[in-house]
Amino acid sequence: KTSSPIVGKGTPHHRRTIFQTAALEERSPKMEMEFESSVQGGVKGESVGWRVRRQIQRRPVYGVLFASSSTAILILGLLYAGSMASPQEEIGSTKAMKQIIMPESVVRGAVRSALVEELAALKAERTRAGGAGYPPTKKLPSNQKLRVLVTGGAGFVGSNLVDKLMSEGHEVIVLDNLFTGRKKNIEHWMGHPSFQFIVGDVVQPIMLEVDQIYHLACPASPPHYQYNPIKTIKTSTEGTLNMLGLAKRINARILLASTSEIYGDPEIHPQVESYWGNVNPIGPRACYDEGKRVAETMMYSYQRQVGVDVRVARIFNTFGRRMHPNDGRVVSNFIIQALQNKDITLYGDGKQTRSFQFVDDLVDGLYKLMNSNFSLPVNLGNPDEYTVASFAHTIKHLTGSNSRIISLPATTDDPRKRKPDISIAKSHIGWSPKWSVQQGLEETIAYFKKELEDMGEIIPTGPLASKPRPVYHSPPRESGGIPAYHRRRGNKAATASSQASS
Repeated sequence: KTSSPIVGKGTPHHRRTIFQTAALEERSPKMEMEFESSVQGGVKGESVGWRVRRQIQRRPVYGVLFASSSTAILILGLLYAGSMASPQEEIGSTKAMKQIIMPESVVRGAVRSALVEELAALKAERTRAGGAGYPPTKKLPSNQKLRVLVTGGAGFVGSNLVDKLMSEGHEVIVLDNLFTGRKKNIEHWMGHPSFQFIVGDVVQPIMLEVDQIYHLACPASPPHYQYNPIKTIKTSTEGTLNMLGLAKRINARILLASTSEIYGDPEIHPQVESYWGNVNPIGPRACYDEGKRVAETMMYSYQRQVGVDVRVARIFNTFGRRMHPNDGRVVSNFIIQALQNKDITLYGDGKQTRSFQFVDDLVDGLYKLMNSNFSLPVNLGNPDEYTVASFAHTIKHLTGSNSRIISLPATTDDPRKRKPDISIAKSHIGWSPKWSVQQGLEETIAYFKKELEDMGEIIPTGPLASKPRPVYHSPPRESGGIPAYHRRRGNKAATASSQASS
């Protein structure tokens, strides 16, 4: 019945999306033989159509096999022409269908469209309930469901944000060049109907249709962003320009993940959003600090000149699951060293202070800021302040480690104090951290224990510029016991007594 409404639903774009998703599932000649034998061996007197329907309901991937099988088109045509008929009625439908002369291409399109719709509905229902191996997600009305782009979505913060957006029932597109991001951070969403992963770089323009853009792409660890400072600047400038241009063209709201580093080595404590900062524009950290400062300038220039809807989050030190084991920052280095009973290394005398927040609190803050009506910069951080030395002792205690705590020379432009004033976050977006530092550390320690079990020995990254690298079980070593890849970069501090960078 070519006039059936189901014909028009299977647009080429829709079919392509479903078949790309289905292609990720198991398919083999053995499965096709299994399907044919199960259909042929049905209950005596039961029609082929009913046997096919029962098998597809039992295992939806069979629908994909038959959607691409030319020999099954007429059978499925009968199935959907009389989908509400009983087995006895369907026999009559079969006889009647034989008298109909209809182009095979018409039948093929109608049946395939109907099958795609039913397969998508079955898979979506199983997926939302967590029955397809994915985490559970909400079912939102179409007028509330958003399509969201997350740049840097395979990274530490980005992947946790993706979990939040997916669980809320939205469609998510991740754009990441995998410089510091890792596929394993988002592999649990691969193949989900509402998830798409694009390997790409924000410094190259991209054409998409989305409702919101979370622009997180940029290395945030000092060793990583100092490895290629020119690329870091380009990511913050050209990448932000490209995302703003996209937001302007499609009328999307855009959130910039800025940083507390725009305050530099602050002369005001705690730091409020109105403080302009104290940054060295030519120091080794300037590629990141000044890059984020000019990115904020771009955001508000686009807002004033062409009316782009912008949000800016100034993110303070964050830790939690999916931190890169070799990112060289305080929390990851301290925990990895403590779990392996290696020396816990401090930069300087350890009296510099930091405020640490758990990643779930940050994700909650980003989500609330994006969906608020407040467009000025907002600090997102935990006001609980620790000296780096006391923080090292806390981690040593929580891990039960036998490590020594040692001090090494201070790094250039390392801020002496860091603590956010979150009054604006509380009053304008209703956000404040819920996780205590100890609760977050316990969760993070458990994560790194699993990483060590999976990877073997991990040698933390030292203070000098370093490219993110895979973790080796037995790193190649040269004379002096220093891993070869550290000696090539001149990173002599990345030995067992690696220094911790903030």
